[in-house]
Amino acid sequence: MNAIDPIHAEAQGIRLSGVTKSYDAKAVTIPPMDIEMRAGEFTVILGPSGCGKSTLLQMIAGLERVTGGTISIGGREVQDLEPKERGLAMVFQNYALYPHMTVAQNIGYSLRVAGIQRAERDARVKAVARMLGLADFLHRKPGQLSGGQRQRVAIGRAIIREPGVLLFDEPLSNLDAQLRQDMRLELAELHHRIGATSIFVTHDQVEAMTLADRILILNKGRVEQFDTPKTIYSRPASIFVAKFIGAPPMNILPVSGDGRALRFGNGKVFAASPLKGEFLLGIRPESIVLDRHGPIRAQLRHREDLGSHMILTAAFDLVDLRIALPFGSAEPQQSDLHLHFPRECLHLFDVEGRRIEADFHLEYAN
Repeated sequence: MNAIDPIHAEAQGIRLSGVTKSYDAKAVTIPPMDIEMRAGEFTVILGPSGCGKSTLLQMIAGLERVTGGTISIGGREVQDLEPKERGLAMVFQNYALYPHMTVAQNIGYSLRVAGIQRAERDARVKAVARMLGLADFLHRKPGQLSGGQRQRVAIGRAIIREPGVLLFDEPLSNLDAQLRQDMRLELAELHHRIGATSIFVTHDQVEAMTLADRILILNKGRVEQFDTPKTIYSRPASIFVAKFIGAPPMNILPVSGDGRALRFGNGKVFAASPLKGEFLLGIRPESIVLDRHGPIRAQLRHREDLGSHMILTAAFDLVDLRIALPFGSAEPQQSDLHLHFPRECLHLFDVEGRRIEADFHLEYAN
């Protein structure tokens, strides 16, 4: 690749104001949504299947009409415009390449349709090919390429027009594990080189955490949290987020407060607190500490050696705790485990699953 590439985009910010999507009166896919994606930002839309993430992307692209609200790109309302009028480009999951065309013809197709002169078109195709490591494959057809190479061609076709917004609809889902990892790195580098606003849809939390400047987490069409990967991991706004981000997911334990202390279900006092009522306590498996003097006792049920780390499953207070031990940690030699929950690693949620900000004074009294 050249040290300096001529392909550069004028990034555009995106604002959704009261945007909704319904297919009939009884099926609301996207309830009213108000979000802003900053110019030049890499936003990942993350959520389980059926949460509305692809529908949201397609409304931004113009492939789906909004039921209500407005979409602005670069300060211009676009909800009533056709896709080609919105100044964006999209990379699809299935590549959508023309099998009878060469790599060069696929990449340069939109420029040909736009009437760009052949000399300029060829120069831009070569520049994009150098950027994406495709310079030696310009005369091949898609059927002669690997999955990763075909995905690069699809990306090249999108960026050659220098769009202010790049949309990616699960573009890595058809690749094997190693290619996915390689393409994540390439996409991150590409985003920084061309400067476009990028929106990337996935159900894969690893893709979200490694690519995003901010992650928009959807649950049944609603925004659960929209923040940086670090904040989403360390301060999840809900139990849904806490369990969706992290592998293994966060442990959730029921606790109750009597105005003086929080207690586990077995009656053991966990922390001094003025809270009253029923709550849910969260702690990530990697935050739990094996400590022979630890005040919390659990019974080891199962261990999984994953090479880089070990996962223990232990019975505690009628639930199973998952404990993640890093490589090199001493393995427990008996089933009776003594544990410590560091205060700074604790999360408290109400019974509806929403985060509560609370300071813990740990007591672990009997």
